[in-house]
Order: sequence, then C-alpha cells, then structure tokens
Amino acid sequence: MPDDVPVTAAPGSPRSEEAPDRAAGRQRSDRPWTALWVTALAVPPLALLAAASWLGRWVRPGADDWCFLPAVRDDGVTGLVGTFYFDDNGRVANALLVGAYAKFQVAGHQWFPLVSGVLVVAVLWTVAVLALRRAGLRTPRGLPLLLAAMTTALFLFATPNTYKTFYWPAASVSHTLPPVLACAALIPLLLARSRRGRILALVVAVCAGAFLATLSEETAIVVVTVLSATLLLSGRVVPAPERGFVRRWCAAGIAGTVAGAVVLMTSPGSLHRRERYGAETTSLLSSDSLAASLRAFAEITVTVVTTWQYTGAVAAGVLLGLLCRRADGTTPRPPAHGPRLATAGGLVLLVAGYLCTVIAYPVFGDRVSEASANRLWNDYLLLYVILLVGAGALLGLAVRRYARRTAPAKAVCAALCVLVCVGPAVALSDLGTAMRDRAEKWDAQDLRLREGAAAGERVLPYERLVISQMLEPFSQGGRRYWPGGCVADLYGLDRVTDGARGR
Repeated sequence: MPDDVPVTAAPGSPRSEEAPDRAAGRQRSDRPWTALWVTALAVPPLALLAAASWLGRWVRPGADDWCFLPAVRDDGVTGLVGTFYFDDNGRVANALLVGAYAKFQVAGHQWFPLVSGVLVVAVLWTVAVLALRRAGLRTPRGLPLLLAAMTTALFLFATPNTYKTFYWPAASVSHTLPPVLACAALIPLLLARSRRGRILALVVAVCAGAFLATLSEETAIVVVTVLSATLLLSGRVVPAPERGFVRRWCAAGIAGTVAGAVVLMTSPGSLHRRERYGAETTSLLSSDSLAASLRAFAEITVTVVTTWQYTGAVAAGVLLGLLCRRADGTTPRPPAHGPRLATAGGLVLLVAGYLCTVIAYPVFGDRVSEASANRLWNDYLLLYVILLVGAGALLGLAVRRYARRTAPAKAVCAALCVLVCVGPAVALSDLGTAMRDRAEKWDAQDLRLREGAAAGERVLPYERLVISQMLEPFSQGGRRYWPGGCVADLYGLDRVTDGARGR
C-alpha cells in the first residue's frame, strides 16, 4: 500500500482507538504555547548559572592553587604533569586540567566558573537531546534545555558549599567536572549508527575511562559501578538489536578505567602519597574504617535527601513524562521494568557513594561528611540528580495514564522549577558579597607583596583571607604554615609570616 494513502480503521478496533490519542498528542505537544512556557521554565536555572558565572570575576587563588601557580609559571603544564606523576599523587589527567587554567594565573581562576558552567550545561543538554531521540521520544522545544539547566543548577548550587563545588578550580577539576566528562562519553554512543560510529564510540569509551581514572578515583568508582550494573541489566532493559553493542561499550569503558587505575596506582606519585599517609591508607579496608565510612555516608545521605531543592529535578522529570510522545504521536506508557530500573538505580547510587566515602575516609576522617568536604560528594551527586529526573519521568508517565487531568500536575511542577532556584539565588548573593570583599583585600595584599619583593624584601607578613572554609597559611591558630611556602614561592620570597600576630 502506498505511504500517502490514508488508512481507515474499523470502528472499535485498537487502531481506531489509538488514532484520536495520536492526534490529540500531536495537537497538545505541538502548541506554541507549550513550547513557550516550557522554555521559560529554563530561564531561572540558566539565570542562576549566568549570575554565578558573572561572580567568577571575584575568584582569587587559595589553598592548593597557591602551589599550582608558581609550579606552572616556572615549569609549564608538562612540569606540573611530571610533578603529579612522580611526586604528588599520579593523577596525570588532573594535572593537565589544572595546568590548563593555572597557565593563565589569576585570570584562569576568574574565567574558570564561566567555562566550566557552559561546559556542564552544554554536555547535559546534548546528552538529553540525543537520549530522547535514541529512545524515539519527541518533546516540546525547550524541554531538553530545561532538563539540562535544572540538573546543572541543582548539581552546582544546591550543595552546602557552592564555593568549593563551582568556584574553586582545583576541587572542580577533581570532583565536579569528572562526572560531567563521564556523561560526555555517552555522546558517541548515542550518535553511533554505522559500523564506523560504533568503533569510534568504543575507542572513546576506552580513552574516557583511562582519562577519568587518572583524573578522579571517586568518579572512576562511580563509572565502573554504573557500567557493571548496566551489563547485568542489559538483558532486560536494552533492546535486542542494540544489546551486543551496549555490552561491548560497557566492557570497553570498564577496561579503560581499570587500565587508567593501574597507571595511577603504580605511579611513583601514588606510592609517595600512600607513604605520606602511612597507616591511614593501609587501614582502608579495616572493619573500623568501613564502619566509620558507613556512618559518614549515612550522614551525607541524610543531608542530601533532606535538601528539598532536589525536588526540582523530580519536577522537571515529571514534565518530561507528561509532555513526551512517541515519534508517531502516540502517548508512551510507563515501561514494565520501570520500578525495577528505579530500584536498581538507587542501589547503584548507594553502592557507588559508599565506596567513594570508603576511599576518602582514611584521608579526611569524620570531616568527609561535613560541608567543608562536600566537594567529595560531587562524584556521585550528579548521578543522584539524573536519577531523580528519571524517577520523575516515570511518575509523569504514570500520572498521564491514570489521571483524568494533568494540568494541575504541570502547574505544581512548573512552580517547583522556579521555587527551587530561590534558595540558591539568595545564598549565591551572600557568597558573591563575601567573594568581592576577599578579592579587594587579596588584590591589595598581592600588590603589597609584589612591591615588597621587588624592593628586595625576603620575609613579609601575610594576612589570612578565608572564604568558605578554604585553607590559608597560619590556620589552626597560626600553627599550620601550609600553603605558606607556596605563597612565598609565588612572590619570590623566602618566607611569609603571620600578619595577624604583627598587629
């Protein structure tokens, strides 16, 4: 039968009952008004990201960055890579990204929030568009952008310490960007259609795994856990024609991550780091350490679960479930394996989060569950937000199927998408004020130290400029000097002294 000949179904047949649903779905989802208000909901989280990026001009170096600046200035990025591999920790990919911003000195710190923020939303937006297309779903224009913008805003700004998550480049490179780069590795997989495209996706999976393993041990654990779970569940959740390729892709990602981990663990820098912490690292799998890690992870879980702003991810997911449709215009039904998939996702998150806490606990101790160390949570926090979006989509499909009217659910979700941005906006405003005050004092002290060094001074006082619990020289009541030696190196001094004691 020619494609352009209309088909008339018999009254009462399944096809005739599906036709009105298809037509109604097309009419509702294709309305310009729907696309308009959905796109408008993406404005608050995007405005939050834009404002946060603008405040990046007040970022100034602190903690580890004091040490990276003189190292890159004197030895270049390759010198920093060598230092990381042979002396510090073995994280060569981490050194590359640190060197990329430290090469521009203070300006690199100021531009880092804008560049990283754009990268996060661009990756998540691309993945959302391609994932929906691969699933055979159509949505109103603006909905993938809403999903990406809401996920980005919650991931970056709903945390207890936004400065260490978003503004501190060293922490972002180690814990915020790695899970985003892991999501970016999905793009070749979602685009793969031909044999060449699939080969490229496999190569990217291997390379991305190796890169992530030498960038962040915690993210590598999350990646291996997720890929292993996907391998186990692929027989039920992946269509048969794609199952073999998806399994090969997961295996390639695991192999690359393991290879990178071997490079990391056998590096002289990693060996030195384990020697530096001594008994703390050897007790990693002791019963006391495992129990303490479990208690700490329980505290982290309570903090995250009780942060109500994450309901914005569920709301965005519900809108996806309420507004999506199949390519032929029909309404999708909740998948039969939806509850089991959601349960499996929750278990993967718990296992990955606990393992991340286990490897961090020997170094950070009980502080691993405090806001000062919340950057360590980001390796699995992005997975948490994405799972909330997915759970919301399943809920939206269920509401769409069983509720007579979906308008009230849409209104509630739209309101939530706006309200969850209010709290982070207020906190961001207060943080911006603190950052500006510190920047003004930092610039004045920077000028004083440079002028003193140019005049031949070898020892100068340094005043601590603390923000968001960042480490500064002369902490712990003036007893801890680190990173005072790095400050002195940056300015060409022999030593800096505690400016607070000289008053």
